[in-house]
Amino acid sequence: MCGIIGIIGRDGQDIVSNILQGLEKLEYRGYDSAGIAVWKNESIHRVRAVGKLCNLQDKLKKTPINGEMGIGHTRWATHGKPTEENAHPMMTKDIALVHNGIIENYEVFKNELIRQGYQFTSQTDTEVAAFYLQAELDKGANPREAFRKMLCDMRGTYAFVAMFRSLPGILFCAKNKSPIAVGFGENMCVGSDASSISSCCDEITYLNDGEYAEISKDGSVFFDKFFNEIQKDRIKVTSDLVNSGKGTYDHYMLKEIMEQPSAIRKTIQANKISKDFLGGVSRILILACGTSYHAGLVARYWYEKYLKIPTIVEIASEYRYRCPVIEDNTLVLAITQSGETIDTLEAMEYVKKSNKTCKVAAIANVKNSAISRLADFVFYTEAGVEIGVASTKAFTAQLTVLALLAFCDRPDLMAQIMSLPSVCDETLELLSAEIDALAEELQEASSAIYLGRGNLYPIALEGALKLKEISYIHAEGLASGEMKHGPIALIDDKMPVICLCPSGKIFDKMFSNIQIAKARGQSIVVFTDEAGAVQFDCRTIVLPEIHEELAPILYSIPLQLLAYKVTVLKGEDVDKPRNLAKSVTVE
Repeated sequence: MCGIIGIIGRDGQDIVSNILQGLEKLEYRGYDSAGIAVWKNESIHRVRAVGKLCNLQDKLKKTPINGEMGIGHTRWATHGKPTEENAHPMMTKDIALVHNGIIENYEVFKNELIRQGYQFTSQTDTEVAAFYLQAELDKGANPREAFRKMLCDMRGTYAFVAMFRSLPGILFCAKNKSPIAVGFGENMCVGSDASSISSCCDEITYLNDGEYAEISKDGSVFFDKFFNEIQKDRIKVTSDLVNSGKGTYDHYMLKEIMEQPSAIRKTIQANKISKDFLGGVSRILILACGTSYHAGLVARYWYEKYLKIPTIVEIASEYRYRCPVIEDNTLVLAITQSGETIDTLEAMEYVKKSNKTCKVAAIANVKNSAISRLADFVFYTEAGVEIGVASTKAFTAQLTVLALLAFCDRPDLMAQIMSLPSVCDETLELLSAEIDALAEELQEASSAIYLGRGNLYPIALEGALKLKEISYIHAEGLASGEMKHGPIALIDDKMPVICLCPSGKIFDKMFSNIQIAKARGQSIVVFTDEAGAVQFDCRTIVLPEIHEELAPILYSIPLQLLAYKVTVLKGEDVDKPRNLAKSVTVE
C-alpha cells in the first residue's frame, strides 16, 4: 500500500527534488504521512510530516536538507496511527529504512532488541527491522551481512530499501509480495512502480519474490533468495507505465471517467479472444477483490448463459482459508487492476499448488506486474495508468475483456461490443447536467440504496461502493428481489433509492420491485432507456439504447459520475479518500 522511492545521483547532484517528484507520483498508494532521508558527508538527515505530501514539502522549505543519495516514503498505516513518530523512513544511528508490507514476526525481535537495550520511538514493525540491522552492525557484521540476515529472519510481506551511513552511494532493496522496480538512466533508482522513477530512468527491471539488489551509481547487482548473483532483463519505460497528470481536469477520477470510451476501444483492439482458449475447460473460477470482484460477478451471468460453463466467483481474501475443492480442468481467472493485489496473488498461488491441471489466467492493467508474471496467460486491459483510488476506467475495461471472452462465439454480440466506445461517449455527453442535479440532492443524504437485478445486480453493488468509498455516504447495493427480505425496512421518504432498470427480459420484474420501493419512499431515481422511461411516473435518467447483456458496462458510467459529483459538492478529496489507497499489497 505504501509508496517507496530511492535515488542515487550519478554525478553527486542533490536528489531531494527528484525524490519529492517521485513521491508525488506515489501518493495514490498512501497519504497518511510522508518522509525522506538523504545521505551527505557520512551523515543521514531526515524530515517527516503527518498527512499528505504537501505537508512534507512545506516542512522541507522551513528545514531544507540535501544529499546525493536518498530514500522517500508515503505511508498507508498498518502498525501504528498516522503520526510523525510512525512515519518512514525509520532511522537508527547508522541506518535509514523504508518498508511497504507487514512483518509478521516483528514482536519476537522487538522484545529481544528491547532486552538488549535498544529503545523504540514508534509503534511500527518497520522500526524493528531498522534496529535489527543496527544490532547486527553493532555485533560486527557489515551492511551486506546484516541485510541478508534480516531477509532470512523476517517473515511476512515486504519491499525494503535501506541506506547505511557507512556505505555512500549504495542502496539495498528486497521484495516479497510487495512490488519493487529498479531503474536505470540518468540516475540509479528504485521505486514501488515505474511511474515514480520514470523521470530519472528509461529502463527498469522488476524484482521477483525473494530477490534482492544492491544498487550503486554505477549499476545494480541482483541476487536470488539463496544470495546467488543473477541477471535480470530490463524493459523500456513506456507511456502506458507513466502517470501523465490530470491535464485540464480538476481530479484524476474525472479524467479517468472521461477516458473510458478510449480505454474500452483500446482494450477491444488489444484482445482477440478465440473460443479455443476454453478448450477442455469444464468450470471457471474467478478470483478478485473489491471492484474487480464486482466485475467477476457480472461475468458469471455471461459465462453460464452463453458459454454454458459453471462459474464460481470468489472473494480472493477469503478463498484459501476455507480449504476449497478445486476441480480438474478449471479455468482460473484472476482479476486485478494493479496486478499486485496481495489477496488475489495469494489465492492464485494456492490454486497453482493445489491443482496442476488448472489453467491460470489473469486480467490486469499493469504489464510485468507480479500477478501477470505468475499467470499462465494474461489479458491486458488497455486503460493506461489509473491514479484515482476509486477505480473507473479499469473496471469497465475489465468488463470489456470478460465480455470478449463470454461472447467470443456470438458475432451479433461481438458487433455490439464494437459499438460500446461510441455509446459510452454519447452517455457522458448526454447525462452531465442530469447527474449534476441529482448530486445536489444526494449530497445531503446519510445513506442510499442501489437496486439491480440480473447482470445489473453487481453494478448496484459497484455503484454503492463508489459512493461510500469517496463521499463517505453509507450505501448498500441490493439484488432488487431481496429488498423485501429485510432491507425494505430502511426505505422512507428521506432514503434515496437508485434503481437500474433498462428495458429487456427482466424489466417487468424490476419494474415491480421499484413500485414496491416507491410505495414506501419519495426519493426514487431510475436509470433506464427510452423504452423503459415511458412506463415510470418517478424521476428517470435516460441512457442510450444498448443490448441488455452489455448494460453493466454502460450503466456503470453514470454511477461513477454521480459518486464523483456528490463528493465534489461535499468538499471531500475525490482522488485520495480517507483510509484508502490504490494498490492493496498487505493482507
